[in-house]
Amino acid sequence: MSKDSIQEAVHKNLEKYFKDLGEQQASNIYDMVVLAVEKPMLEMVMARAESNQSQAADMLGINRNTLRKKLQQHGLL
Repeated sequence: MSKDSIQEAVHKNLEKYFKDLGEQQASNIYDMVVLAVEKPMLEMVMARAESNQSQAADMLGINRNTLRKKLQQHGLL
């Protein structure tokens, strides 16, 4: 899957979200999207790195301590 495909998937899902909302006011969209994407991304990267946090952090381009914090936030530790 390319970067464009991921962006298209997010775009399609947000279109559906807004359509389903109808006339209701949207709120906290940023947090909703980040949380929806972040957990499965962390799960997949950790699996790919065979649970090696240093390797996973390198793959993600983040600090290992930041990775640990995010894993804890999502209940993945």
